[in-house]
Amino acid sequence: MLRLGQKVYIVADRFEQNLPVGDYGYIIAYDRNADNVFDYVVRVPKINKHFFVAADDIELEEVLIQQEVDRLEREALIDFALATKNEELFRRIMNGDEEPEEAAEAAKDVMSQEDFIKQVNLKAWI
Repeated sequence: MLRLGQKVYIVADRFEQNLPVGDYGYIIAYDRNADNVFDYVVRVPKINKHFFVAADDIELEEVLIQQEVDRLEREALIDFALATKNEELFRRIMNGDEEPEEAAEAAKDVMSQEDFIKQVNLKAWI
């Protein structure tokens, strides 16, 4: 739950109530009515209005900044991988860092013949 007075950005307009998407506002109240779909009352100082908004329609400024930083970092890594022709780095970035884990799992699954025989004998004994 967000605190009163916290700065938030309106990122969506799920109920089509003409919210100023992209503008910032401040949480001025909670809507505690259980029968209501709205969670907060947000004041948008740019247009001098109050809006009832759902929690999905707003996002903290810090979260939006972190998402933008992650996107820029990913784009910079892609540019670097392309400039240096580093195919492994490019594939890892584009696949979402899944390759090292898969390689580790594949290495873990491969066992020597002696280990396999020990495993089979152990299961047969139990």
